[in-house]
Amino acid sequence: MVTIGIDLGSSSIKLALFDAITGNVLSSLQVPDKEMTIDAPQPGWAEQDPNEWWTLIHVGIPKLLQSAQLNISEIGAIGITYQMHGLVCVDANLQPVRPSIIWCDSRAVPYGNKAFNAIGKETALQHLLNSPGNFTAAKLAWVKENEPEIYSKINKIMLPGDFIAMKLTGVCTTTFSGLSEGILWDFQNNEPATMVLDHFGFDPNLISKPLPQFGDQGTILPEIAAQWGLSEKVKITYRAGDQPNNAFSLHVLNPGEVAATAGTSGVVYGVTDQINYDPLSRVNTFLHVNHSAENPRLGILLCINGVGILNSWIRRNFAAHLSFDEMNQLGSKAPVGSNGLLILPFGNGAERMLENIPLDAQIIGINFNIHTLDHIIRAAHEGIAFAFAYGMEIMQQMGIDLKVIRAGKANLFLSPIFVQTLSTLTNTRIDLYNTDGSLGAARGAAVGAQLYKNMDEAFTSLTVVETVTPKLEDHLQLTTTYQLWKQHLENQINKK
Repeated sequence: MVTIGIDLGSSSIKLALFDAITGNVLSSLQVPDKEMTIDAPQPGWAEQDPNEWWTLIHVGIPKLLQSAQLNISEIGAIGITYQMHGLVCVDANLQPVRPSIIWCDSRAVPYGNKAFNAIGKETALQHLLNSPGNFTAAKLAWVKENEPEIYSKINKIMLPGDFIAMKLTGVCTTTFSGLSEGILWDFQNNEPATMVLDHFGFDPNLISKPLPQFGDQGTILPEIAAQWGLSEKVKITYRAGDQPNNAFSLHVLNPGEVAATAGTSGVVYGVTDQINYDPLSRVNTFLHVNHSAENPRLGILLCINGVGILNSWIRRNFAAHLSFDEMNQLGSKAPVGSNGLLILPFGNGAERMLENIPLDAQIIGINFNIHTLDHIIRAAHEGIAFAFAYGMEIMQQMGIDLKVIRAGKANLFLSPIFVQTLSTLTNTRIDLYNTDGSLGAARGAAVGAQLYKNMDEAFTSLTVVETVTPKLEDHLQLTTTYQLWKQHLENQINKK
């Protein structure tokens, strides 16, 4: 059987066809050709039109199928992964009533902080493992207070991936892991978090029906099947947020295993079997894709907003004539430490690991007689690696072992500067694999359709394509540069 993987990001949508028998990718593509627009009606806001996501998928899937030249009847299941923490609101006709407030939007921070204090910090952390912070529930609270006419029209709320599943099946559903990422799951009572619903005054009927991550999540609508030339029996059999899915795609399923990604945002994601939380909610805990009450599996997530978006900003404004690969090569010409040039990559909304303090990005120590574009590129990639290292120190305090990190060889993990800096500074081996989010979603669909005897069998074709180990000769220079970077960061935090 062949499965389809849909990866709904904030920059683009990636699609993949996966042969569950051979473990091969039959075809993949990305839409649109340019990055999707993120609208910012006010500073700190970030919105996208859910209908644009659907239009791109609806256009992209037929192209994906055509490029593979296979028997369409072989396709049996669809898997979906998506940008986490976004809020999509639909009316009784299943139409969006406003743009989606996406993951990097900061407007809900005061609402989450107020809820944290009202519920009680200790109670919230024990039951939710997080502060309501800037997550989906707090975003809905903002809509309720600031857009009451729109709020009154809402029939169901959902995450971005739930919206795509709804468009495919005509039914509003979510997942248990999805509830946890919206801070709508009570880990102690193993049920939706009534304390959050009660505090914000949300009708429980606004919440879509939760389903397991794997298994029958609905059959695609006959009209969609006809338009795409698929069987009317094709089902959605897997759904997960992008970071749990990234971990799944790298076979990170058990306690002590760690995955990372570096797309628009950057994430380190470690799996544990312990119900644990950071008292300051700088890193966050969610249900992992293979969680069950009998065998708990939770993901501890470190998120850095300004990763790939910083790299894209530099290219757009200073290096439009270069490809990203050419930028990597140019940056490698600058020495380790970039001759004292430092960049703080925090310019894409409130940063959770900085306790939701909305810092701006900064370029520090630039000298017009010394520094050139190659220094700027290296300083940006080093600065992103420094941000990872800063957050990883918090994860280590929670007992996550970071001796080995698994990542797909994609996005900023294609940058030798970033990967080598991160490995050397943190004394961590990094294994890069031949996978990405869309392939992970397609593989998840195969697992959900029970095409394998067990979950491990699904990963027999997953291979390491590159291993990066620390460069001891660069460790002292990087450590010195990192300490200066960290000092500038903490000075900025103290000013807020």
